[in-house]
Amino acid sequence: SVEALATSGLDVYAHNMETVERLQKFVRDSRAGYRQSLSTLEHAKKAKPGLYTKTSLMLGLGETDEEVIQTMKDLRAIDVDVVTFGQYLRPTENHLSVVEYVTPEKFDEFRRIGEEMGFKYVASGPMVRSSYKA
Repeated sequence: SVEALATSGLDVYAHNMETVERLQKFVRDSRAGYRQSLSTLEHAKKAKPGLYTKTSLMLGLGETDEEVIQTMKDLRAIDVDVVTFGQYLRPTENHLSVVEYVTPEKFDEFRRIGEEMGFKYVASGPMVRSSYKA
């Protein structure tokens, strides 16, 4: 369970949102969802106050700036500490196509916005992956 893992002695509880709410059904397995992921991160923090929580999003799937910022707001509302943003890269022909290659400047903008929102750490760049500096 989330509680068992959160209280197991780990330093960081990581659970990836993957993408913005609107794109969840296209990107993730149907058994996972945006609200479910928020609930998982919130449950971990409540199970062990002070536990660092972390999530990651892939960019370049067709999300808007407003959707990314709303996701950051949703994450801060449940006190998520760390967020990473990386460029989605299509692993095979059977996966979703890249809609956009996000500019380094846009990644920097999301990092700045995240820091201003109060995230303890934001890693944001084309080569950043969910395990960045893990």
